[in-house]
Amino acid sequence: MLAGLLAALGAGLMWGLVFVVPLMLGDYPGIALAFGRYIAFGVLALALAWFDRAALVRLTRADWIEAGKLALIGNLVYYSTLASAIQLAGAPVPTLMIGTLPVVIAICANLGERRAGNAAGAVAWRRIALPLAVILGGLLVVHFDPAAHAAAAAGGAAQDGPRYALGLLLGVAAVASWTWYPIRNARWLRAREPGLARPWATAQGLVTLPLALLGAAGFALWQGVTAPADMFDWPFGPRPVAFVGLMLLVGLAASWLGTLLWNRASHLLPPALAGQLIVFETLAALLYAFLWYGRWPSAGEAAGIVLLIVGVLLGVRVFRPA
Repeated sequence: MLAGLLAALGAGLMWGLVFVVPLMLGDYPGIALAFGRYIAFGVLALALAWFDRAALVRLTRADWIEAGKLALIGNLVYYSTLASAIQLAGAPVPTLMIGTLPVVIAICANLGERRAGNAAGAVAWRRIALPLAVILGGLLVVHFDPAAHAAAAAGGAAQDGPRYALGLLLGVAAVASWTWYPIRNARWLRAREPGLARPWATAQGLVTLPLALLGAAGFALWQGVTAPADMFDWPFGPRPVAFVGLMLLVGLAASWLGTLLWNRASHLLPPALAGQLIVFETLAALLYAFLWYGRWPSAGEAAGIVLLIVGVLLGVRVFRPA
């Protein structure tokens, strides 16, 4: 339990970086950041594959197909839709939607375990209701706090009708993809022997690279045909050193190391508890944002953060072995 909790905390600290990097590269479109992040992840995975070669060669064709599905949905689709949703609808609403993931994932994971008849992995709804309610309450307090909302809206996009509606739809797609990913990923890991957390993270990076390269090339071609005047300066944009450095950072820390740690947590913890621990990503994103803006959290933000932590602790008590 302790090892799983620490692994989930480490994954959250790594994943929180992806929310502050767009602030540091505000002159880059979100989809370019998504492709850059996962191309860097794939290149790093090529270098790291040598250390996991013995485990990688034992993966079957079905395993590589599964890794491709996870890479496409959990990596490229998730981050592309999230970044685009924030650009189209402004930061507050998409961020709130992503912040509900601990609750959404825990509910979906528990539903899956109950339908599969897995008594060991499922818990009664009455036992899980309180921690989920506290986590959701903390997320709502943080994201609807006037000070936080005003600060986020000040840097958001203009909210006209069609753009805002499209942003909401993309936000729903981001929530759906990142709900599907950890549940499916945990199912694969639990069906196999321990010790595959790192090779499985590397395998996902290897299959992400060609997908990201094809996606970037396709988007560049489409942009050149439809909007050549506003075309992004491929491949590195207006600040190549900052862009390459930050993409390598999130590729290694957020994508590879974060996936490795999450794989470890998924193997050690019940799926509904692991779903709640996605909250660490939200907490890390808040911490990095406060550091970037150079301010302390407001009273409402601090209260929401406390509720998030209390909800996680309550969830740990629910799933802790007797």
